[in-house]
Amino acid sequence: MDVHHRNVKKIAVMGGTFDPIHYGHLVTAEAVRHQYNIDQVLFVPTGHPPHKRNRAITDAQHRYLMSILATETNPHFFVSRIEIDRQGLTYTIDTIKELKEQYRQDTEIYFITGADAFLEIFTWKQAEELLEICNFIAATRPEYPKEDLVASIAQIEKNYRAKFNFIEVPALAISSSEIRNRVSSGEPIKYLLPEAVENYIEKYQLYKG
Repeated sequence: MDVHHRNVKKIAVMGGTFDPIHYGHLVTAEAVRHQYNIDQVLFVPTGHPPHKRNRAITDAQHRYLMSILATETNPHFFVSRIEIDRQGLTYTIDTIKELKEQYRQDTEIYFITGADAFLEIFTWKQAEELLEICNFIAATRPEYPKEDLVASIAQIEKNYRAKFNFIEVPALAISSSEIRNRVSSGEPIKYLLPEAVENYIEKYQLYKG
């Protein structure tokens, strides 16, 4: 067992393409860590997600390194290569099962996801098993109709042995697609993401179109 895993009772997994990672991701992760007393937040850049096969995604090594740069000052944040090193399409159920083998048997796993993605959970591979083996935290954007999310959570909890939570995060108004568009059109991205990530994007000329 890795030294970072020994005393961890709760981890929160934040998956995403992180193309690029920005303050919306970081603020959400920190809010979850604080509110749910999480020991570690594990950022997991996606490898080959099945739902984004029609969109070009920046090379995994760039996304991994930007995630490292963005999280390096928070002692509770870690980045995993678990999905980008896996061959073929990457599914959340496989990632959660692999993490369960890496951490202590009694470590609780929380999975952070956006509200939009959460409402499509039954399109995910082995969704029912996934609902049983980890807790979910759905993060909402400011303009999101919270009532729909609360109603969906109540219905799923009624039908399955599942634990759900939701959290409102104002900074989720920031999006990776907006940052890519701004870089492509020459608009500033300062204060939308960590300076180290901004410098990395500039150095490697990412998202220039």
